[in-house]
Amino acid sequence: MPTRRPNLPALFKQLGLPDDAVSIDQFIASHSPLKPDLHLADAFFWSEGQRQLLRDEILEDADWAVVVDQLDVLLRKGRSD
Repeated sequence: MPTRRPNLPALFKQLGLPDDAVSIDQFIASHSPLKPDLHLADAFFWSEGQRQLLRDEILEDADWAVVVDQLDVLLRKGRSD
């Protein structure tokens, strides 16, 4: 059975957030830049469930970890694409 490849909109959907490009851009703009020493999952704007999802994906080093890292980078510098 084919599975959908993880991407930023799919991560937002998993986090229970709007997953369209405009909403993702707005989220990144309103929550960046993160402080350099702050772990992504420790940011104030996540719910406990969202924090756990982000931590689990990084710890498991699964396919989703790449997308979580992408979100981390975007929240540290803002989205430029």
